[in-house]
Amino acid sequence: MEINNKLWTKSFIAACIGNFLLFFAFYLLVPIFPLYLIDEHAASKSLIGILLASYTIAALLIRPFAGFVLDMVYRKPIYLVAFLLFVVTFVGYPIANSIGLFLFFRILHGFTFGFVTTAGNSLIVDVTPAERRGEGLGFFGVANTIAMAIGPMTGLYLHDYYSYDVIFYTAIGSGLVGFIFASMIKAENKSSKTSQPIAWDRFFLFKGFNAGFALLLMGIPYGMIVTYIALYGREIGIKSGIGLFFSFMAVGLTISRFFSGRLVDQGKLVPVITWGTALSLLSFLMLAALKLIDNNHIVLIMFYVVSLLMGVGYGLIFPAYNTLFVNLAPNNRRATASSTYMTSWDIGIGLGLISGGWLADSGGGLSLAYLAGGFIAGISCVFFAKIAGPHFNRNKLR
Repeated sequence: MEINNKLWTKSFIAACIGNFLLFFAFYLLVPIFPLYLIDEHAASKSLIGILLASYTIAALLIRPFAGFVLDMVYRKPIYLVAFLLFVVTFVGYPIANSIGLFLFFRILHGFTFGFVTTAGNSLIVDVTPAERRGEGLGFFGVANTIAMAIGPMTGLYLHDYYSYDVIFYTAIGSGLVGFIFASMIKAENKSSKTSQPIAWDRFFLFKGFNAGFALLLMGIPYGMIVTYIALYGREIGIKSGIGLFFSFMAVGLTISRFFSGRLVDQGKLVPVITWGTALSLLSFLMLAALKLIDNNHIVLIMFYVVSLLMGVGYGLIFPAYNTLFVNLAPNNRRATASSTYMTSWDIGIGLGLISGGWLADSGGGLSLAYLAGGFIAGISCVFFAKIAGPHFNRNKLR
């Protein structure tokens, strides 16, 4: 019997485009929110961290429930409903005239984001051949990478020339077009055909705990980067071109995706994560050291070099960790595996948002935050190499 292992189907392409437009809307606002909260609400960096972390906390709270539901029902309708709700919630930001109202919409948006991304990650596994899962997840992640390349840069450009309302409505438009592409996905119903008892292991993949802890640690410094890098650029004397940091980072992410997924499919998942973590560690230490350099030209060059290296490092670990969780779970718990993967990441991002703002306000500045991020990445590297990686090799199902 011939096995159909074609990757680039119409559904796969539609899923990638829809995912890109969803994350473009997300990344468009990532560097804008700290500036918006300072300009419009005179918020401190610590308060900014708490407000933005509420989004991540809401997302991680909904993910276990989302994984349970998505393993029980047909995933596509749930994905489309969550996608549409995610887009509609953007409308709340332009009308949020107080910190309290902004917090309300931020939490609501986090719930919808947690559900739609869990559903999308589960759905792409359904339309990807098992033999090319690592490669498929890698290219699916490239959509996020391209969104990271142009989203923040576009947001900062719009910020220079237009009002905040224009930026918010641009995000809404991107999301609506993404919803159209998402509706074109054709996927089989691979939900569980039998009723499942409600138990803790239906909401969290316990075999993924060790890997989840290592991934959580890597999310902490990443959360500091995506949220505070524009402020850090100002701190080290970069007056223009800060948005290019995300572009160079995205180039590194894209480059690594072209070979990381194939290495994972060849059985080199554990080395790929170890290499990527080590490279990310080096990048954070270099970023923190920029505060010590007096030459503005060298600082600018190294700023972009760091972003490129960091992109390669995280580009290695993203598809590898994603595949790791899926390969630890039986087929009827793929959504739970995806939920656990994303929940671990969300917790790390949330901790990064809060700790980054706190460290920045403590007197050490963001260079101290990124130095701490490098230390945390080092712990993750050692923990994965010694504990999480060997545990995966003993327990993987495929």
